[in-house]
Amino acid sequence: MSYASAVFSLHSFPLISDEYQWKGPFYFIQGADPQFGLIKSWAVGNTESGDDEWGEEIKLTEQAVQAINKLNPKPKFFVLCGDLIHGMPGKWRKDQEQDLKNVLQNTDQDIPLVFVSGNHDIGNTPTRETIDNYCKSWGDDYFSFWVGGVFFLVLNSQLYFDSSKCPELKQAQDTWLNGQLAAAKKHKCKHVIVFQHIPLFLREPDEDHDYFNLEKSVRQEIMEKFHKAGVKAVFSGHYHRNAGGCYRGLEMVVSSAIGCQLGEDKHGLRVVLVTDEKIVHRYYSLDELSSQGLEKDMMDMLAKQN
Repeated sequence: MSYASAVFSLHSFPLISDEYQWKGPFYFIQGADPQFGLIKSWAVGNTESGDDEWGEEIKLTEQAVQAINKLNPKPKFFVLCGDLIHGMPGKWRKDQEQDLKNVLQNTDQDIPLVFVSGNHDIGNTPTRETIDNYCKSWGDDYFSFWVGGVFFLVLNSQLYFDSSKCPELKQAQDTWLNGQLAAAKKHKCKHVIVFQHIPLFLREPDEDHDYFNLEKSVRQEIMEKFHKAGVKAVFSGHYHRNAGGCYRGLEMVVSSAIGCQLGEDKHGLRVVLVTDEKIVHRYYSLDELSSQGLEKDMMDMLAKQN
């Protein structure tokens, strides 16, 4: 599967062999959890059915799109790491999805969009039906793509959280992932980067399991698989706060939300700069990114090898 096969591919990547080759530093934008409807439902204390308003999320996502469109040079792509909307499924789901698509249609045509499934997109205990419905709206729930010699993997992390109603789909993703990691090693890509909604862990690889991370035995198996395959970083959302840590050279990056904040962070986006040797990232509030763009040190790294 590839991003270009997505049903809702507003702006897709050209599938050309040239993307297998390293061409120098580039950057992309990561966002997470626009989650249309959560701000109202969180405020009224009813996260099950209080998501009947999402005007604030529309404004925040519009601000995010406007900030991205102003960036120069343009990012290679804009990835949204899950929980696109809040209703799962609910009375307002279709309206929330349509309003989000209407906002994202204004993204610069030269900036491809990448979508990652979250628990509110396919359900806390997903089924084949909920995943199929997501795919009809947003495209494949797991896939890979190449940009400038870097190999990117998009995973359906909910299958690792609870696949009790669709174990065969988890097995299918596992088989596919093993093949993709083997192919990445064969092609000798510059870096391997993973996108998923639920973090492997928030701060420590051996921390206790809760709603915001994966169960410890599942987590350990995935971390070790990624380590052996040379994965450099995993980018996620779900926590609605910034967090992160490392496991044997694998960086876990947890980004706060475009939408509802559950901590002290501001609504924002993460700028991720990929160089020959490393991956550098920085979280910007929407106001900061809108007003100042990329900071000088990041611009200098971009220009260094181009």
